Amino acid sequence: MSFLSSWPLGMVALFGLLLVGLPISIALTLIGVLGTVSIIGWTPALSLLGTTFFDQGRNYSLSVLPLFLLMGNFVVQSGIARDLYDAAHAWLRHRRGGLALATVIACGGFSSVCGSSMATAATMTRISLPSMRRFGYPDDLSTASIAAGGTLGILIPPSVILVFYGIMTQQDIGKLFLAGIVPGLLGILGYTLAVALSIRLRGIELVAEPKLPLAERFRALRGTLGAIVLFVFVMGGIYLGVFTPTESAGMGAAGALLLTMLSGKFSLATTFATLFDAAKTTAMMFFILFGALTFTNYVNLSGMTQDMQQFVTYFGDTPLHVILTILVIYLLLGCVLEGLSMIMLTVPIFYPVVAAQGFDLIWFGVFVVVITEISYITPPVGMNAFVLRSVVKDVELRTIFRGLLPFVAMDIVRVALIIAFPVLVLALPNSM
Repeated sequence: MSFLSSWPLGMVALFGLLLVGLPISIALTLIGVLGTVSIIGWTPALSLLGTTFFDQGRNYSLSVLPLFLLMGNFVVQSGIARDLYDAAHAWLRHRRGGLALATVIACGGFSSVCGSSMATAATMTRISLPSMRRFGYPDDLSTASIAAGGTLGILIPPSVILVFYGIMTQQDIGKLFLAGIVPGLLGILGYTLAVALSIRLRGIELVAEPKLPLAERFRALRGTLGAIVLFVFVMGGIYLGVFTPTESAGMGAAGALLLTMLSGKFSLATTFATLFDAAKTTAMMFFILFGALTFTNYVNLSGMTQDMQQFVTYFGDTPLHVILTILVIYLLLGCVLEGLSMIMLTVPIFYPVVAAQGFDLIWFGVFVVVITEISYITPPVGMNAFVLRSVVKDVELRTIFRGLLPFVAMDIVRVALIIAFPVLVLALPNSM
């Protein structure tokens, strides 16, 4: 076991465990513990393990995670996704590709009160795909617009991934949420452009519906008021300092429950199922987070951070070269690792390197999440594509991935804009 004192061998062992199918939480904890034991011995290592799990288990800041998960589950239960789609459809139905455009915009709106990429993709598949098929949309375009739009769930606040990042790097979660708003809007804009380009370049002939009168379009917006009020209430409260991010999670969960009641979708059986699902997901995510923190202890003790800093600066000693090297590493890892696993594995390694280069860690958090979005829609493990495949049995994975190419290209453009203009990320959090 002493071979784990060398971090390259530790990383080989970790990837080996992941390749044989061991859950990321167990793999991170196991390698973290055994690697720490090989460096400082059993007694200090087990003491460090106990301290990590105990201290984090009673960490008040962590209560934001189950509360935002509960908020997202109540939002799904309330049927807000259907209202958002109907409103977007009312405004865009007369344009070529209007249904796909409405899907992307509805995904963005739903993400602002859900916080989960796969929940957004699964929900919007059931709502928007039947309409697109009825009007003759190709399967690759329709499924790609849903899969890509669903990725916005991990960036537009409240984002569970940003909560994880904030806890691991000890950054302000409220600022991280605000930092994700503008890049999230850029994502919606980029995906609508991807839809338009796909239709134009491929010469897809789609039937546009008659344009609705202005009064009817505004009437359709009434169903979105609940989502808008909830988003403004949660994010506005954080921005204005009315409550902390942790308190905002509780207020958001209560607001989402109220929306469920007002929509007429409330029932004791469904609510108990929602509470159970939130508790189960919380336990799973806590175990992943504690495993990542245990692995972080191993990273710090093994000297991996210093070695990684030397590695990335080998390709250029300027901050831009460093961040581009990290970008390439993330894009390669995104082809073989699921998004949350990739963040849990890499953030403990890269964030000290990035901080040493003078990058703002709030900016880096959004940068990492945008790259992770790409991993949700790229083969071979694009999770959103698999979510759609599980719901729509008659569409092959290669069809979905083929349709996603323009959306991935737009994500690359968005990453370039974030690197070139950090103010797009930092303007809102810096104004708090």
